[in-house]
Amino acid sequence: MTRSAKILICGGIALAAFGMLYGLHYAVFIEHQTLDRMGGALADGFVHTAQRRMPEARAAIDAYGWTKYNYVRQVDVHSHWIGLAMLMIVTGAAFERVGFSERWRRWIALALLSGSILFPFGVIVQTATHGGTFASGLAVAGSALVTVALAACAIGFLRQSS
Repeated sequence: MTRSAKILICGGIALAAFGMLYGLHYAVFIEHQTLDRMGGALADGFVHTAQRRMPEARAAIDAYGWTKYNYVRQVDVHSHWIGLAMLMIVTGAAFERVGFSERWRRWIALALLSGSILFPFGVIVQTATHGGTFASGLAVAGSALVTVALAACAIGFLRQSS
């Protein structure tokens, strides 16, 4: 097995394990409280609306929106890490068939691994900064690395088969 394939397979296994542990931590320690806050904020918003207390209703709906924003990103993060990890493992199993030199395959593997870490990490940072520029930039850079690396893999597979 080449070094580039090892990077993908070992990196994928480590990333999958990390994603699963992150998801387990979130499910056990955070998710139920988050869902409770979402339900409470939504109920408060409806009660305040029925009482025609619009400023309080808007504040409650804003609280619901912020909590939902964080919740969706937390769930997306762990599923993206695991999904990207599985993609890395499967790609690594056939990576020796990519029609590039080992040096180029190693760069592609490192780009795929880096992007698979950066993209979900940028999404996590978005929960702290509520969509800040740096966090969004991390997520975009990570997804761009994944996209470019996968495009290079596709080109390499096409080169090998022709």
